[in-house]
Amino acid sequence: MSSARRNPARSLDYPEVGATRLGPLPAGYHHLHHTTRIGTGRAAFGAAGRAVTTWRMHRASGAGVRASAERAAPGVRVEVSAGIGPLRLAVPCEVIWTVYDENRTGFAYGTLTGHPELGEEAFTVDLHDDGSVWFTVLAFSRPAAWYSRLGGPLVPVLQRWYARRLGHTLRRIAAG
Repeated sequence: MSSARRNPARSLDYPEVGATRLGPLPAGYHHLHHTTRIGTGRAAFGAAGRAVTTWRMHRASGAGVRASAERAAPGVRVEVSAGIGPLRLAVPCEVIWTVYDENRTGFAYGTLTGHPELGEEAFTVDLHDDGSVWFTVLAFSRPAAWYSRLGGPLVPVLQRWYARRLGHTLRRIAAG
């Protein structure tokens, strides 16, 4: 596994660190809240939780991932990339919180200096009392680079599309 380089010059670049865990989502950002039912039962919950916290979900959705650890934990640096060749964009993030509970698994990462957006994104899997398993993406972001500002209203559309893609990917993984 290749690892994300630890660059001490890069730091979390927004003041509301942890807002996806503690709420409410801060004003002045685009908010994303997408929830998808991905399966039923403890086996589906376990498979989905592992896929989320070991980067498998992202990779299976077509993203490149380089991380400083094989599993999400606070302080782990992650570089997620998309695109082809010279059009490949790699964005630096850092895991800021994780949850590994009996009925909830997931993490959130925040943007680091050099990311085209400012903000935070959480990925959680929940096992409900009725046995249903749900995947949630909760995020807040705003442009930080000229090209993300130029993208304007297209950026939230792409973020929603990617959240749906992650949900579909996770449903396949949870089904075995």
